[in-house]
Parts: sequence; structure tokens; C-alpha cells
Amino acid sequence: MFQMNPSTGDLTQIKVFPTNTNPSWLAFDPEGKYLFAANEISNFNGTTTGSVTGYAVNRTNGDLTAINTVSSRGAGPAHLSVDPSGKYVLVANYGGGNCAVLPILAGGLLGPATDVKMDADACTPACAVGPTHAEKAPPGSFAISGHDAPHAHMIQTDPAGNFVIVNDLGLDRTIIYKFDKVNGKLLDPKTVPSSLGAGPRHFAFHPNKRWFYSLNEEASTLSFMRYDGNGGLTPVSEVTTLPRGFTGTNFTSEVVISADGRSLYACNRLHNSVALFDIDGSGEPELVGETWTRADYPRNCNIDPTGNFMFVCHNRNDSITSFRINRGNGRLSFTGQYVPVGSPAVIVFLT
Repeated sequence: MFQMNPSTGDLTQIKVFPTNTNPSWLAFDPEGKYLFAANEISNFNGTTTGSVTGYAVNRTNGDLTAINTVSSRGAGPAHLSVDPSGKYVLVANYGGGNCAVLPILAGGLLGPATDVKMDADACTPACAVGPTHAEKAPPGSFAISGHDAPHAHMIQTDPAGNFVIVNDLGLDRTIIYKFDKVNGKLLDPKTVPSSLGAGPRHFAFHPNKRWFYSLNEEASTLSFMRYDGNGGLTPVSEVTTLPRGFTGTNFTSEVVISADGRSLYACNRLHNSVALFDIDGSGEPELVGETWTRADYPRNCNIDPTGNFMFVCHNRNDSITSFRINRGNGRLSFTGQYVPVGSPAVIVFLT
């Protein structure tokens, strides 16, 4: 836990909450009363699944108190989110190739899953794993991990909370379920394919709720789609996250959009940069530059609630670097601050 100086962006460590698991993704409920962690393990209580832990949040000092831990119902959960109603935790199990719905009970207690869906079953017949090499990857790319099996990499509802969207890297598909919020069920799946071998990883909705951007890990590309508000995604374009003439291997990781909807940022691992896109009036992203992250393998980035700073988590460099955001053009400038953190995977803000 850190305290952020809103004037300088400096992070000051306040406390560490010990855990013997691998909490590689975090999400608050809408009211900031509870924090949920996806523990990216595959041996929970002697099984072959991962787990999810719920914490009570002390809103006065930020302290966390563990409430309980339950099975994620699949191996290696890599992502989770809380639906807008605050009633369910949605979990993407990367190793298990599936997703699960966990109810949030009274007092933040997590209940057993109300639904579990295998990603491959979203198609009839079952969705097939994509090719090892991405057709739109840079020349010389050896970004070939992940197409051995289905791998659910992100799960989140649409802005209204009526549909649940899953990116599966191994299947090269974005899956859309109708969400039964009364019973916690995922229904009537539809899928949208990426380009061959692209490896869809994380996605973000534009603040206008009509534009959808999906980051492809293996191809190092950003896909733009239009959303109809009723579970329908229509692909429009796919553009690179790397500078002109780049050759070799890169893995994209995170995509975030500024609150004003004019700037989109995408992290490049190995190239070690944050790519900046301008978003025009039609939603099309235009790559306008990149910023060196000053460290190695940026796994996650996030914009603080003031909109003035970006923080980048470097998985291999054991550090977080911070950047001031130019609110006029979205450009990033390094603040000079390195914050030591062991293998940082994600950063979230309580207030």
C-alpha cells in the first residue's frame, strides 16, 4: 500500500500485507469497501485450481483484512473484475481456459461459483486454438507463447453490466455472454475472432461506452471495434503498437484510456515502452508516439484518479516508474521516480 502525492505523483510505501499466494490481479468493488485478489496458482487446497481472496478495506487508513478465500474453479487465474452492481466477482482462469462467476455475500464473503464456462464451448463445434505465429506480428517475431490451449486472459462486463466479455488469447477470440444478474449465470455466448494468432489479452471501453479497444499480445496490435450496447461487437481496424520499422519480438500487456477519451495508452514488453494513440471523432486510434518506460517488461500501467499521472509496473525490473500526463496532448514525461516493488503486476487506486 502506497500513499500518492497528488502534486508530484510520488509514491510513499505505507504498509505491506503478507500473503503466501500469488496475487497477480486486484479489483475493488464499486463502493471501495472490498478488494479482491486473483491468486495465480494451480494448487489451491490440494486441487488444480487457483483461488480468489476477498479483503475488507478500512476506508480511513487503507488497511486490508482478509475475509475468505475460495476456488477460482480453474488453474492460474490472471484477471478478475467486479460487476457494476457489486454482487459478483468475475474471474478469468488463464491456465484453466475458463471463466467463473463468484457471488459476493453479506460482509464481502465470497461464495462458491454460481457458474463456470469453458471458453472453447462458446463455439459450436468447440472453438479451435489459433496458430502459433501471429499473421500481423512484426518481422522476426518469436512471440509464440499461449497458442497451446485456450487461455482466458481478461473478463469484465460491458459498461451497463448486462453482458460479460472475455478475451481468450489461445483461441484468438473475444467472447460475449449475456449476464443473468439474478442467478449469476453466463448465457448465449457469441464470439468475435481476432486476426490469426493475434492473442487477444486486455481490453478497454471508451468513456462514450460505444467504442471498444482490444490489445493483442502476440501480434503487438490494437483492435478497434464498435459496440452496440446489446452485446454486439463489430471489428473496424487493427493497428500496430510499435514504431515504424520495428523488427523482432514484443508482447503487449495493458491498455488504458484517459478520462476525456482522447488518448489511449498501450504497454509494450521487451520494447519497454508505452505507446500513445490519439482517438479521433470516429473512434479510430492513431499511433502518435511512444515513451520509454525506463525499466524492464512493463506488465501493467494505470492512470491515477486525478488524471495527471501514469504509473507503470515492471515485472522483471522490480520497480514502478511514474510519468506526468500532459492534459492537452496526452504526452508522458518521466518524473524521475523509481519505486521498488518485487515483481509488480498491477496497480489500482482506492480513491
